[in-house]
Amino acid sequence: MREVFVIGVGQSMFGKTPEKTVPELGSQAVSEAFDDAGLNPRDIQVAYACRGRYGRITAQSILKLFGLTGIEMINVENACAGGLTAVRCLWKDIATGIYDVGIAVGVESMTTLPTAGQLLRAGEEDLNAQLGMTMPGLWGLIARRMMETRGFTREDLAYVSVKNHRHGCLNPKAQYQKELTMEEVLNSRMIADPITLLQCCPQTDGAAAAVMCSKEVAKKYTTKLVKFAASTLGTGDFAYGDYDPTVLSVEKKLAQKAYEMAGIGPEDLDVIELHDAFSPEEIMHYECLGLCDPDNCIDFLRSGATELGGKIPVNPSGGLLSLGHPLGASGVRVICELTLQLRGQAGKRQVPNAKVGLAQMLGGVETGLEVAAGSIHILTI
Repeated sequence: MREVFVIGVGQSMFGKTPEKTVPELGSQAVSEAFDDAGLNPRDIQVAYACRGRYGRITAQSILKLFGLTGIEMINVENACAGGLTAVRCLWKDIATGIYDVGIAVGVESMTTLPTAGQLLRAGEEDLNAQLGMTMPGLWGLIARRMMETRGFTREDLAYVSVKNHRHGCLNPKAQYQKELTMEEVLNSRMIADPITLLQCCPQTDGAAAAVMCSKEVAKKYTTKLVKFAASTLGTGDFAYGDYDPTVLSVEKKLAQKAYEMAGIGPEDLDVIELHDAFSPEEIMHYECLGLCDPDNCIDFLRSGATELGGKIPVNPSGGLLSLGHPLGASGVRVICELTLQLRGQAGKRQVPNAKVGLAQMLGGVETGLEVAAGSIHILTI
């Protein structure tokens, strides 16, 4: 297997932009990624694109704007993990020598979806969805379980939103660049007890793109080599009535596989970008990724370890809570953020001396599965 590198990243502004089409959003991110790499678009050999909702020939509709046709283009969907799935597919093509250079694109126009009001539901054909399960409802149940079994308070859960919105103020591409107080988060409208409105990620439009290549190609374009040390993708196990919903076995397995592949442990990580669609979710990932044990997760959280300036900053970009969550784009966006962090180009949100970063995304709820898709990548310099 060959080493794979990121040489160009790009991201559109995240926010509510219903006046922009999907190709327009995607072209902003792709143009920035090409400029960042210093690469001629016609040098691209393969492309993977993700659009979570109502996607159709997404890669072709975006890349034709750059005169890029005639190459292999593949469009993928994997719920919130779709963007990282596109990255994973491109990684495999380059690592196995099928292609030398390609681009992964993620894009979503959430505000123009004809079923925008149903986004909180699981799949329309899913049994639990038909019985009334929604994503906020699911995470509300998990949050209550975390409070019962771990001893977390409402303030602990709300803290993640306060932290990530503070980080988002440092990100010029975040949808919301405003600090929130604990009182504002706790007193916002209740959505699914104990989760309030300001503990939920917003509905967002946006795109992200990453140019990836072999080492031989990378050396032609940059001396700031950012390498994939690990790439994983998996599906959750069957979920039975007695399983613990606060522990995702697929995430623990993927994390262990990624650490072994990279030859590191969680203690070696300098920065993490992960899925925080709801504030309690980020806390659950601390345990699943091995950042702390269930017995000391409260102490870990309250110590400020995941703040910028803390032991292991989590979501310095602002995360989904502040930056926003255009479903198909978020998985590519976390790769873009880590690349900037490892290059030392993240501006005011820069994690000092970052050398190892972990990107995580998961998504999809289906009756009988604990989670439909999960992906973890580790980047190093």
